[in-house]
Amino acid sequence: MVEPRIAVAVVTMGNRPAEVDALLMSVAKQDHAPERIVIVGNGCPLPDFAERLGLPGEVTLIETEENLGCPGGRNVALGRLREFGDVDVVVELDDDGLLVDADVLRRVRDLYDADPRLGIVGFRIADETGETQRRHVPRIGAKDPMRGGPVTGFLGGGHALSMAMLAEVGDWPAEFFFAHEETDLAWRAVDAGWTVLYAPELLLQHPKTSPARHAIYYRVNARNRVWLTRRRLPLPLVPVHLGVWVVLTLLRVRSRGGLRAWFGGFAEGWRESGGERRPMRWRTVWRLTRLGRPPVI
Repeated sequence: MVEPRIAVAVVTMGNRPAEVDALLMSVAKQDHAPERIVIVGNGCPLPDFAERLGLPGEVTLIETEENLGCPGGRNVALGRLREFGDVDVVVELDDDGLLVDADVLRRVRDLYDADPRLGIVGFRIADETGETQRRHVPRIGAKDPMRGGPVTGFLGGGHALSMAMLAEVGDWPAEFFFAHEETDLAWRAVDAGWTVLYAPELLLQHPKTSPARHAIYYRVNARNRVWLTRRRLPLPLVPVHLGVWVVLTLLRVRSRGGLRAWFGGFAEGWRESGGERRPMRWRTVWRLTRLGRPPVI
């Protein structure tokens, strides 16, 4: 049996040059070299990383004319990898992340080699002190970041995707730009019978951050949640899911400006199309529920 061939994809806006260098050097130090490395300059020029850093494998640099958002930039990398046709798994990493251990890509290869229906592998995200923020543990109420296994979602900062899975379920929802794109992809994968695995032994070191640091956070977060439910949930669950999140938002968000932006985005999600509606099957709802996260929370 042929071992899965691994590629690494990184999307950057060019505003973290030192962090990107450090990330790529951590990729270069892996004990299993990737077949390809694709770096996307999301609306920005790119330096010649391969020559300067001595990166392994084939290195491809792509510069887009505008910032396509995180999912849009990743789709550009996936499209180029698909043109090459010689990669089975792509590891996508945030440009300010770092692979601390040298065996991450080898472990990814072994996981996919052992399970042909493994669709997505989520890494553990921890800061430089080793702390994992609770929002980065992909289970409701989970306190132990070292508990791995099948889950219903994954973290965008560090993960691996099966190219065969993507060929079946489709790429990232580029129209989301930022927020909830991981959930959309994970739900499609589970609905098609693929496994989403949280593997805490795969560590991506990442600075401790808050998603609200982005100026567009509240608006886009609400808009995309409406799009997510309209695209993926059976009709009876749409008002339940959105009702739960309206209540949670009112309880959590203390800023009037934040609430105003959130409800503006909520309305925008109903006014504008978020893409094709392909609701999951009820047996997928049950599967997600059995995995610990019913798709109304």
